[in-house]
Amino acid sequence: MLSKACKYAIRSMLYLAIHADGTKKIGVNKIADDLKTPQPFLAKLLQQLQRDKLVSSMKGPKGGFFLDEKNKENSVWDIVMSIDGAAKFDQCFLGLSKCSDENPCPVHSIAFPFKQRILEDFRDKTIVQWAGEIKNSGKVISLKDIEV
Repeated sequence: MLSKACKYAIRSMLYLAIHADGTKKIGVNKIADDLKTPQPFLAKLLQQLQRDKLVSSMKGPKGGFFLDEKNKENSVWDIVMSIDGAAKFDQCFLGLSKCSDENPCPVHSIAFPFKQRILEDFRDKTIVQWAGEIKNSGKVISLKDIEV
């Protein structure tokens, strides 16, 4: 449903919400290493997120990426819109061109409520709320230090 780019962007924003702030900035190399994502690709994604005012950055020796208070209030949906746009959520789960409530595909009655629930969570929760859930639950955004 989401592109690889969008998944990387969401993970990087959650990483920043957990590990960075106005006094602690993190460079793209560290983020890419910790999240096991390609650094050049992640750098372009973070630049896109910065252009859309979803992430902040500072240049220089103590520079890097961080989330300011306004950035933390954005939602995962804001990231999806920046990277993928809304079209992915409007597409049929089976890839049919005219799937709707009036003309449903075979899995529409299952997939549509599922997509709506995800959409609601993506719109209603802020980045800082997601990050808090990650911290409190022990969920992971990277498998770097976990044996699988």
